[in-house]
Amino acid sequence: MSNLVYIKMRQRLQVSPGYEIRVGDVAQITADEPLVEHLRKCPVYQITKQDKTHVVIDAMKVIEAIRQHNHALELDLLGPAQTIVEIVYEKKHVNPFFFTVVWLLLFVGAGLAIIYFHEDVSMQQVHQRMYYMVTGETVKKPLLFQIPYSLGLGVGMILFFNHVFKKRINEEPSPLEVEIFQYQQSLDQYVIMNENKESMKQLENR
Repeated sequence: MSNLVYIKMRQRLQVSPGYEIRVGDVAQITADEPLVEHLRKCPVYQITKQDKTHVVIDAMKVIEAIRQHNHALELDLLGPAQTIVEIVYEKKHVNPFFFTVVWLLLFVGAGLAIIYFHEDVSMQQVHQRMYYMVTGETVKKPLLFQIPYSLGLGVGMILFFNHVFKKRINEEPSPLEVEIFQYQQSLDQYVIMNENKESMKQLENR
């Protein structure tokens, strides 16, 4: 039986409060099958109330847990060196009144933003000028352009966000999803730097 064990840390993990994290939760392990089953069950960390919302499990903790099980194993670490553990608490029920108030504020705010933009660029005058150029007539409300433009604005927003309610139009991520992904990457780096106590050591002044 080979003593070589390959370890690859996972990027993120969601657990409940009080959960006992094991090697198989935070890492993928490749080795002889009987050995893998034992290593996956090795305890690494116990979630406590002091951990609040995030914990960073360093690869050294996983290696230490495996070493306690078997000192003779040869370990080969692949990929990232930390796993971000998110502690998920039970969600509180949303108050329908506050949900309605927030929804109305967002709806009215978005509507006003669109109205102010069109007013700043004089969109109505642009439509009137385009209508005059096409038909040679001057009208106050060129619905021939305003109605298709309004419909196109809504369709354009749907295509931009790549969603119709909860249904995705295609597999390509929307610009909003890309921005959220980049924000999540930056947030993960911040958590790794600030929550991983093993990576920071404060020396006393002498």
